[in-house]
Amino acid sequence: MRITDTADLWWKTAVVYCLDVETYLDWDGDGTGDLTGLVHRIDHLADLGVTCLWLMPLYPSPDRDDGYDITDFYGVDPRLGTHGDLVEVIRTARDRGMRVIVDLVVNHTSDQHPWFLSARSSRDSPYRDFYVWRDEPPAEQPEVVFPDQETSVWTYDEAAGQHYLHRFYKHQPDLDVANPKVRDEVAKIMCFWLSLGISGFRVDAVPFFLETQGAEDAAALPEPHEYLRALRSILGRRAGDGVLLGEVNLAREEQLAFFGGGPETHGGGGDELTMQFDFITMQRMYLALARRDAAPLVEALASRPPTSPDSQWATFVRNHDELTLDKLTDDERGEVFAAFGPDESMQVYGRGLRRRLPPMLDGDPARIRMVYSLLFSLPGTPVLFYGEEIGMGEDLRAEGRFAVRTPMQWTDEPSGGFSTAPADQFPGPVVQGRFAPEHVNVADQRRDPGSLLRFVQTLARRYRECPELGWGSLEVLDQPHRSVLAHTVTWDDGCLLALHNLGPDPVRVPLVLPGTGPGDRLADLLVDGVGAVEAAAADDRPLGPDGATELALDGHGYRWLRLVRPGDRRLL
Repeated sequence: MRITDTADLWWKTAVVYCLDVETYLDWDGDGTGDLTGLVHRIDHLADLGVTCLWLMPLYPSPDRDDGYDITDFYGVDPRLGTHGDLVEVIRTARDRGMRVIVDLVVNHTSDQHPWFLSARSSRDSPYRDFYVWRDEPPAEQPEVVFPDQETSVWTYDEAAGQHYLHRFYKHQPDLDVANPKVRDEVAKIMCFWLSLGISGFRVDAVPFFLETQGAEDAAALPEPHEYLRALRSILGRRAGDGVLLGEVNLAREEQLAFFGGGPETHGGGGDELTMQFDFITMQRMYLALARRDAAPLVEALASRPPTSPDSQWATFVRNHDELTLDKLTDDERGEVFAAFGPDESMQVYGRGLRRRLPPMLDGDPARIRMVYSLLFSLPGTPVLFYGEEIGMGEDLRAEGRFAVRTPMQWTDEPSGGFSTAPADQFPGPVVQGRFAPEHVNVADQRRDPGSLLRFVQTLARRYRECPELGWGSLEVLDQPHRSVLAHTVTWDDGCLLALHNLGPDPVRVPLVLPGTGPGDRLADLLVDGVGAVEAAAADDRPLGPDGATELALDGHGYRWLRLVRPGDRRLL
């Protein structure tokens, strides 16, 4: 295998873990999670195999949108702690081999931000042009993002005497990125947090952030992507190994532009976003699970455009928002709703689900493990949402997207060990029923070698031992079973074969691996999912002279196998 200095590209083989500090662990007993509590759980994350910790907004906020309505981009919400507490999180994480990234939410501010309070007070305010104002809204308007909450993207402000633009909630007025003073301020915000030791940012709502529609000074920013390139350049100068992980839920050809190039440049130089969430693959994966047919997932993977080596897809099963299905057709979305969210209370905005994976799969352990095995076996960087490692469920009593943002479950206590405060002081309800803390918690699963927690630890370790998963290219292999995805990921002289059965019936999968030679064999990297008959010989399987083999899969089974050549010294 070629040895390459890839230290600055650590994110190519990272395991990312997203959490909201206020719902993770309350250390001071006031009912809200805090940074000190997070410090005391860094070892849990290190044991899990996390190498990058993504913190959801921790800035001062009225908290009308779970912290995404910000009143101070340079501050830390006093409910969570201080800048000193955050630095201690960063230091402790670094000590355990983890980097920390934070949400960069600069599409809008809270309507309580001092900039907006000043802007609405006078047309002569120095911050008036930080926002987008109109005497009368344009006749043509884009669709609202939250149709159950807003009817227009323009709201009239009595004090200002004008309408202001807000692509999200009315209490989140949009910043005008066409204003060079706003662009300078965003750069200062980034540099401030980088100076504290942050390793980059998850950039919220990137297309909305770069949008200049409605701004009278839009001509001042003729090419918004030039600005994104400038931000990437600033990041590179201040933190050579820093990352911009972007939320870009667009069609493939539109996504490519946010990496820094179009089809004619094959991803360009990778000089804009470092990584993007692969929303297309996530949505097609759920359609494949609903149909028990791998074809939709194969189509999604095949549609990934070529990108620069300096770019990466971030793969995920679940995130902190609704499980959006907006890129599926109405009929396809209906199939997923019928399979995983048939009750309207489980759906949101008419386009997504507000559920976590284990309840959607009726708690089926084999099927849940198969999905997470699939996640870690796809080329890209896997991103976990807190609680996924133990199979947490949702609480549909919570409003909207908050159903999946319930307190972390550490113990079997009624509070889940989240806090010693009364439950009515928590940021959200603790899950009840089948997925309540008495049934699903970290403490029990740490003591159980057969738990989901231990399985996810194994997946993270195997992923880190297989650099081809972060660097390599995917090839889907022909085989006769609709329910099976068989694929290889190759990089340099390394090759990983992964098989996943989306159906309930056991199958035998005939395969031919191209490019094999005499003495080549397959070595199992995971024994779970192999099936009892095959388990005894799972660790060594010679290949036929033409690379032919036949592998058994249980219903909802999964296998990872490394192609081992004579003299290979890889860790197996």
